[in-house]
Amino acid sequence: MSENESLIKLYSQRILSLATTIPKTEQLENPQASCKTRSPLCGSTVTVDIIVENGTVTGYGQNVKACALGQAAASVVGANIVGCSRDEIETGLRQLASMLKEGGPPPGTPFAELHVLEPAKEFKNRHASIMLALEAALCAYDRAANPA
Repeated sequence: MSENESLIKLYSQRILSLATTIPKTEQLENPQASCKTRSPLCGSTVTVDIIVENGTVTGYGQNVKACALGQAAASVVGANIVGCSRDEIETGLRQLASMLKEGGPPPGTPFAELHVLEPAKEFKNRHASIMLALEAALCAYDRAANPA
């Protein structure tokens, strides 16, 4: 496959649709914790506000300043994270990293739709941006669970 064909496949209609319909883009008024992650390679950032009750996410807000791939990932995370436990977030992040870096299977439920980003495994310079939303969510969760 040529590089142009790979790029066309990478920026599919579904990815572009996800990137333009990111849910939960309002910062929370009174979050338990916040976390900002940044990709040093491209400068993309995701800031997450979170509320955790009884071990699950009950409130979530995000500010996404990323490429279309990072936006698509944030869209999937934002649509599915409420009700998740720390283990589900960490497992999703681990599965996403494996899919991108090792050719592993796509993440399972609740982040299964991240499979649309599988073509990005060929573009290592995009991996960090794609993983930002889950990294920020896990960081914010940990801060909420262990306030300083």
